[in-house]
Amino acid sequence: MPLQSKLRSSGPALVAATLSLSVLVAGCSSGGDAAPVGLDAVGAASDEVTVPVTAATTEILDPGAEPRAVVQLRPTQGTRQQSQLVTTATVTQQIDEQAPQDFSNPEMTMPLTALVTQAATDTTPATTIDLTLGTLTTADPDTTALLEPATGSHAGFTVDVSGAITALRLRPDPDAENKARALIEQAFFQAVYRAVAFPAQPIGVGAVWRIHQQVMSAVALDQTTTATLVARDGDRLTVDVQVEQTPQSPVFELPNGAGTLNVDAYSLHGSGTVVLDLTAPLPVDGTVTVEGSQSYSDPADAMHLRQTTREQVRWTS
Repeated sequence: MPLQSKLRSSGPALVAATLSLSVLVAGCSSGGDAAPVGLDAVGAASDEVTVPVTAATTEILDPGAEPRAVVQLRPTQGTRQQSQLVTTATVTQQIDEQAPQDFSNPEMTMPLTALVTQAATDTTPATTIDLTLGTLTTADPDTTALLEPATGSHAGFTVDVSGAITALRLRPDPDAENKARALIEQAFFQAVYRAVAFPAQPIGVGAVWRIHQQVMSAVALDQTTTATLVARDGDRLTVDVQVEQTPQSPVFELPNGAGTLNVDAYSLHGSGTVVLDLTAPLPVDGTVTVEGSQSYSDPADAMHLRQTTREQVRWTS
C-alpha cells in the first residue's frame, strides 16, 4: 500500500511517534479530531480509567557532595497544592516534496488542584494524588471553547517515593469532545514522562544519575534522562535534566492495522530544570523542552515522510 494510502487508512490524523508521548496522535489531510491511541477506551465510559506507566529505573553516576541523604517524595495525606501545567506539542510533517503540513496543538494552560488522598507508608510506598482541573485555556478561542466542558473534571497520579509516576488516572467528562479529551490526555502524558525519579541511594548536591524508562508508542522508545542535583534547601530541590530518546525497533507500526513504515532516522533530545518540594505532590516550578526530527519510508515504494517535533512542559505554583 503506498504511503499516502497508508496515511489515509491510519485514521483521522497525523502518523507520528509524537515526541515522548506514550500515545500515537492520529491525523490526515481530510481533517478530523486528533485522538491518542487508547482514547476510545477512555472515552467509552464516564468512569475513571487507570493507565499504567512503564517503570523507571535509576543509575547513580556521581553521588555528589556530603552531606548525602536518600531523597523521597512523601507528602502527607490531605496535602493540597494549587499548580499550573502548561504544555505545547508542535509537529510538522512533509511527504516527499509536497507542502509541509502543521499538526501542532496550541499551548494549553491547565490549572490544577492536587490533593493527596493516600500518603506513602512503609508497607505501601506510593502516594495517590487526585487532580481537579480548572478552566483550561489556549490562544485559540475555538480550542478553548472545546475544552470548557472539562472544567471541574478529575484525573490523578500514583507516585512512588522516588518521585516516579507509576499510573495515570483519567476521568473524562462525558460532555467533552474527543479532541478535547485527546489534548488533556496528551498534556498529562507529557508531564508523566518528564517526572524526575530519585535513586534509592543517598545523594548530595552535585549528584548525577540516569533515569531509564521505556516509552510505549507505535515506535517503542528508550528514554534516558540524565539528572543533576544542582541545589537543595531543606525539602526544596532543584534538578537539571537532559533527555534523550532512541527507538527500539527500525519499524513504525501504523494505527488501525494500516501497515508499517521503516524508521530511517530518529532524533529527540532536550533539557530543562525542575524544582521539587518533597512535601508537595507536584513540581513547584520548572520547564523541560525536547525537540527533534524523524524520517520514515514506505518499504513498498520510494516515498518518504519527514517530521520535526517539539514539546515543552512547564510547571508553576
